[in-house]
Amino acid sequence: MINKDTSFTIGKVTGVHGLNGTLKVASFAESVDTFKKGRRITIKEEGEGKPYLILHASPHKHGVLLALEGIENLDQAENLVGKEILVDRDQLPEPGEGTWYWQDLMGLDVHDHIKGYLGKITHIFPTGANDVLVITDNDRETLVPMHEYFVESVDMDKQTVKTTLPEDY
Repeated sequence: MINKDTSFTIGKVTGVHGLNGTLKVASFAESVDTFKKGRRITIKEEGEGKPYLILHASPHKHGVLLALEGIENLDQAENLVGKEILVDRDQLPEPGEGTWYWQDLMGLDVHDHIKGYLGKITHIFPTGANDVLVITDNDRETLVPMHEYFVESVDMDKQTVKTTLPEDY
């Protein structure tokens, strides 16, 4: 069973590798360690999910090769292509000081010192240098790099982010 409040999407099955059921995964995590051996994950299938135990994970091109208990052949693996991979929050370490899981930032209100209320965080994407917050208010969208120059503070208790954007931004 998937608990939307405590489960994080950490990747998506994009294909199969070989004949023994190994999955190719597009990882949404910064480290392959998120897919460590022995971790329990859930593969989302039609609103529900099925739990699996990770047997092995290794970096592969821009993703991860993943071997799961119970997935032992090509047919079983192909049935999982396109499915999301979730992990329960209690399986992950707490983020360090000044870092957050993307899911925790979603929906936070963003206020700028000069421009005032910018909207809510609706999406986040990586760029290589910094993650970028997509902030939406009605039909207006603002992109803000998640960098200390632009993001002054994140207050999880108040569910707010304070920014300092350039005047011509």
